[in-house]
Amino acid sequence: MDFNFKEEQLQLADALKRWIARDYTFEARRAIVGSPAGVSDAAWATLAELGLTALPLPEAQGGFDGDAVDMFVVMQELGRGLVVEPYFATMFGAEFLRRGRAHEALLERVAAGDLKLACALGERQSRHDLRDIATRAAPDGAGWRLNGEKKVVLHGAQAGVLIVSARTAGAQRDEDGITLFAVPADAAGVVMRDVRMLDGQRAADVLLSDVTVGADAVIGTVGAGWTILEAAADHGAGLLCAEALGAMDALFGATLDYLKTRQQFGVPIGKFQALQHRMADMYVHLEQARSMALLAAVRLADDARTGNAAERRRAVAAAKYRVGQAARFVGQQAIQLHGGMGVTDELPASHYFKRLSTIELTLGDCDHHLARFIAQPGFYDDEEAA
Repeated sequence: MDFNFKEEQLQLADALKRWIARDYTFEARRAIVGSPAGVSDAAWATLAELGLTALPLPEAQGGFDGDAVDMFVVMQELGRGLVVEPYFATMFGAEFLRRGRAHEALLERVAAGDLKLACALGERQSRHDLRDIATRAAPDGAGWRLNGEKKVVLHGAQAGVLIVSARTAGAQRDEDGITLFAVPADAAGVVMRDVRMLDGQRAADVLLSDVTVGADAVIGTVGAGWTILEAAADHGAGLLCAEALGAMDALFGATLDYLKTRQQFGVPIGKFQALQHRMADMYVHLEQARSMALLAAVRLADDARTGNAAERRRAVAAAKYRVGQAARFVGQQAIQLHGGMGVTDELPASHYFKRLSTIELTLGDCDHHLARFIAQPGFYDDEEAA
């Protein structure tokens, strides 16, 4: 398996890195996070100009047919830069539309950077189980009427269209009976409460009260939305793993620089062997996470071409678990090695740690994905063979 990036991927990463260093500095980011909108229209326009909004979308809709490995490169750089723009939320939502093989007009607007998406999937009682859906959709003439409440919708208030999961049949936790809808964020009956999260990103609680949509709002097939939902969630988890890797890379580098400059007893504290051992442990965790995140990206790309869902599930679950474990270890060690400065708002270290903590809880935490990995067919056969 070749883990070397293509020349085009490296050039894209370099262009994104230069933009972040020039225009999206830590202080610029703090100003954006503290603004009423919480995002920057100018930054979003730049992402679109760089072709990032079109990267993973079909060529027929103005995209570049990029795969999960291409997106890995992008998300890693966004993680290094702690970018708070709704790129992840939009690309996550676009995966639903792409897999649903409909809504070409929406995908064209996303590719052009004219439309932002958000995924309204989680509910108060569901925690990490995306099958646990109490939101209902009932036939209403030629269309549908939606009622329910979605919690912690990433960049929900900044989106123009919401990807909503609702139950059209079956019991609350059945895989069958789930239907996905593309709902305009300004539709009558949609009420949002926008908040700033721990990591500076925006999220919204979304109340759906008798929201009516047409039959063309359905993504995929009525009652058979779980296949798309699970695959898109794996895709989103893979993107988050790449973002976490970029954040860990940057945090590791910042910690190493701090140990080289902070002095105690007349020498840099990086001279102390105990601290060198802790940095070595951080590096091991980081490299193990890198390997698993790359493997997940490769399996996601393979799944898009061949439909190998079993390998996709195993790789993504393993990566989300391993990256989450590494993020927690690297983040905690970095904060401790920075001392009291590590928790201050003025230092990037605290912001990286907050973002890593949030990523670990998004689309399934470590415990959830460990249980999911164990539940995959063949796991116990592999254990017996070992």
